[in-house]
Amino acid sequence: MFDFRYHVASLAAVFFALVIGILVGVALASHGLGNTERKRLEEDLRRAESQAEVLRATVDSTQRDAAADRAFVEGTYKSVMANRLKGKKIAVLFIGSSEKVRRSAIATALADAGAGPPLRIRFIKVPIDPDVLASKLANKPLLASYAGPDQLKNLGHDLGQEFVAGTDTPLWSALQNALVEEKIGPAKPPADGVVIVRSATPQTGPTALFLKGLYAGLADVGVPAVGVERTSDAISAIKPFQRAGFSTVDDIEAPVGKVAFVALLADSTLTGNYGTKKTAQGLLPPIAPLPATAGG
Repeated sequence: MFDFRYHVASLAAVFFALVIGILVGVALASHGLGNTERKRLEEDLRRAESQAEVLRATVDSTQRDAAADRAFVEGTYKSVMANRLKGKKIAVLFIGSSEKVRRSAIATALADAGAGPPLRIRFIKVPIDPDVLASKLANKPLLASYAGPDQLKNLGHDLGQEFVAGTDTPLWSALQNALVEEKIGPAKPPADGVVIVRSATPQTGPTALFLKGLYAGLADVGVPAVGVERTSDAISAIKPFQRAGFSTVDDIEAPVGKVAFVALLADSTLTGNYGTKKTAQGLLPPIAPLPATAGG
């Protein structure tokens, strides 16, 4: 926000500098102008120079303000984030391949809030191949009931629950080679919150049905579930996340987005959609102060 103000003022100053250059050029080529026209041109030039000076002063002031604002935001960010997720174990699920900016932003926010690295991360390969999944399930007596195209939603739902609950994970164990592109961290213990990222394009057909069940399972465990994306993401996943019952943050790369993200994970009573896009209800949820520590 502060950098945007600075750039707008800078561009305006450049624009007026160009105007002055044009007027000076006209003046140099204006030997044939009459006295009235020459005076009008000289007045235009003086007015443009005056406006340019005002804009240069505005640029300088805005630059100073932006530096002060950034310092204030950084200080406030640290105090609000400190220990807000201390002791919490957060699982992260990517629908699609790893994506550097979102993955880094999530890791930074968790670390800044005292949670440490994610408990586990899984990257789901999409689109799924229902026939491959069914073949891996059909020969396992306890899992055979999930085989078949009419069971994709139920299969997704119970995979979502297994991912968060962190107890026995027979479905993940059976389908890992077919479903998981990359795996980081153990299947256990239970997670205190779950983060969902869609790095793949929107899915249709059987994969969409499977994901609908997966999202429902993630949301049903009873811990905070937060879907995140970047401000610059061309195709937003916020509406599908909202339909699934997740809270959402659409500017995870920004400090204010990280604060909203951590606040939602820290307090299971907080829900909502935050960020800068039209789907957001505001920048931040209400953030309660942390309880004072003994002797603090």
